[in-house]
Amino acid sequence: MSLSSLSPISYAHIATWAVAALATAGVIVRPGKWPEAIWAVAGALVLVAAQLLPWRSAFEAVGKGLEVYLFLAGMMLVSELARREGLFEFLAARAVHYAHGSPTRLFMGIYGIGVVVTVFMSNDATAVVLTPAVYAAAKKAGAKPLPYLLACAFVANAASFVLPISNPANLVIFGEHLPPLGRWIAQFALASVASIVVTYATLRWLQRDALSAPIAQDIPQPTLSASGKLAGAGIALVALVLVATSAMHGPLGAATLAASALASIVVMLKKRESPLHVLSGISWSVFALVAGLFVLVEGLAHSGLIQLLADALRHAAAESPTGTALGSGALVAVLCNLMNNLPAGLMAGSVMASADASPLIRSAVAIGIDLGPNLSLTGSLATLLWLVAIRREGEDVTALQFLRVGAVVMPAALVAALGALYMQNAIWH
Repeated sequence: MSLSSLSPISYAHIATWAVAALATAGVIVRPGKWPEAIWAVAGALVLVAAQLLPWRSAFEAVGKGLEVYLFLAGMMLVSELARREGLFEFLAARAVHYAHGSPTRLFMGIYGIGVVVTVFMSNDATAVVLTPAVYAAAKKAGAKPLPYLLACAFVANAASFVLPISNPANLVIFGEHLPPLGRWIAQFALASVASIVVTYATLRWLQRDALSAPIAQDIPQPTLSASGKLAGAGIALVALVLVATSAMHGPLGAATLAASALASIVVMLKKRESPLHVLSGISWSVFALVAGLFVLVEGLAHSGLIQLLADALRHAAAESPTGTALGSGALVAVLCNLMNNLPAGLMAGSVMASADASPLIRSAVAIGIDLGPNLSLTGSLATLLWLVAIRREGEDVTALQFLRVGAVVMPAALVAALGALYMQNAIWH
């Protein structure tokens, strides 16, 4: 069919897809080093201005992200609190102490801390807050920082489906269908273990040469202040509140922000400081980025693309439920490296909601969206934030360098995680 024979609505479809594609490319590539949020918001405004999406639909799309905004606000608030109080610097220094001069033990310790931080504070906290602390500790120990920095980057995605709170993308993918905590853990337990273990093993093997040189037996240990200990207790409280809220199937976003705000207020009162000090460290542009992406995905839904994909998914699932689940997980794992996992997760969530996808398909897609970004630098917001963090410290990793590692680590972990999901599903049924 020629372009001249297309109906006006077809032109509108093409224009919508083009705007969404260009805006997403801008988010990933950042032409002129402009912030990611500018491109997402610009794309959303173009859709509305060109009447490709009614402004009421765009407004409703922004509102759909309320839980995600609250969750991100809470996590960034408590992460900034931990950073300001030196909590992660303290933990990284302790990891060096317990390594006793062994780079492999230090690597394992850093990876283990990354697992805990990712599971209970989200992958973004690992990328933003833990990474600079790990860099400082590695330098003081006389170690090559890159292997330990890579551990932060890869574990941030590999451990991000242990709990619903481990990755904001989980809230987007499942939406109103987010399973209760017990069911979530049962569904993802084996897959999470497989992802974490295989990612560690392959990354450790790839970095074996860099981890062969001895490191300092010990480094000066920072003292955790009283307010730092209070911040640690506050973070533990936030984790407990989130786990309890998830178990009761409550609103995770509101609970995250409330618990994080309470922890921050207590610490600020203890130090007699203004909360503005903590608030100034939050990356507020992230909210505009997420809102813009919600509008772009709504534009795709308005154009009929989401429904088209949902029909295809529904048909494939009717033919082969298990094959469709595993294939969807693998497909979105690759897709999120082409368009970043946040818009990919928003699209996937909309498609699965329209297709009324089974829990198995949703679980496989969640694994793909969460773990797939370990292939490339552009795969997830957490990895992009990690890149910004290491560049601030004077380190850098090119897209090709990361891809060489990710091309080995990610497929191995993805196969292991999806295989574990398949085995667990087969045992249940």
